[in-house]
Amino acid sequence: MPLDPQAQAFLEQCAATPFPPREEKYIDELRSLTVRLEGDAEPVAKVEDRLISGSAAGVEIPLRIYWPAECDVSGVPKAALVFFHGGGWVLGNLDAYDHLCHALANAGDCVVVSVDYRLAPEHRFPAAAEDSYSATVWTAQHADELGIDPKRIAVGGDSAGGNLAAVVSLMDRDRGSAAVAFQVLIYPITDRDLESPSYRENGDGYFLTRDRMAWFWELYLNEDSEASNPYAAPMQAESLAGLPPAYVMTAEFDPLLSEGAAYADRLEASGVSVVREFYDGQIHGFVRRIDLFDRATVAISRIGQLIRGLDGKRNM
Repeated sequence: MPLDPQAQAFLEQCAATPFPPREEKYIDELRSLTVRLEGDAEPVAKVEDRLISGSAAGVEIPLRIYWPAECDVSGVPKAALVFFHGGGWVLGNLDAYDHLCHALANAGDCVVVSVDYRLAPEHRFPAAAEDSYSATVWTAQHADELGIDPKRIAVGGDSAGGNLAAVVSLMDRDRGSAAVAFQVLIYPITDRDLESPSYRENGDGYFLTRDRMAWFWELYLNEDSEASNPYAAPMQAESLAGLPPAYVMTAEFDPLLSEGAAYADRLEASGVSVVREFYDGQIHGFVRRIDLFDRATVAISRIGQLIRGLDGKRNM
């Protein structure tokens, strides 16, 4: 399919905007570019910021919790989505994903717990993964307080956030916490294979580039050997059996297309129920940009439909 006209317009806008070099000293400048969308977000019942204790001594994890608009008319416990933002484990924050989390809460009629995990290179692997897991366990432990059904907790995120959702699902299985009922993987990072077919085809000119991903991996990992650790690259897991059902979204002009599709293949081969969706004509990062991409709304509605359908029995 040809590139979506809205994606083309976005890429042209990016090309006309000076972008800081790929150097560690420019990280703060890069982070400042990841800003909250303009305009009003969808109204929800309530938004609350919390600070919880992480698994490491002295670590506190900021959360932003969204209760859907329908909360004020129903006392029935809601499903929950513990959400991890994208940004290559280096960029991103709660504000940048605020509009998306409002929309996801309403689409899924669920409580969204957005996690401000520690970022690299100040905090390298496994800090982001451990913070994400701690936030998920905390959500399950505080289900009554939050008004959620502990058997209907999903984890999800886009790009690096999709990686963390997959990793938290593995940790949940391996550590026996049984907190995760569903995983929402939006064009996830699943492996450090920079020579995949989609990296060769889409590695330059479509917003996320091969060089940028190589840089993210360089800043995230402490050493190259960690690329084989399944809690960094879930494709490296010896087995994916016993994981919760998954929704795996991929985009046609995304360098991460191949690894997202390959991870879905492995999940299915391991007996995990998978819903796949391929967005033709789209680029990496389109879902967050609700203001620019019409198909972002379509994707959010689909995710919401799946979360509403959770029955607590690990069925789709």
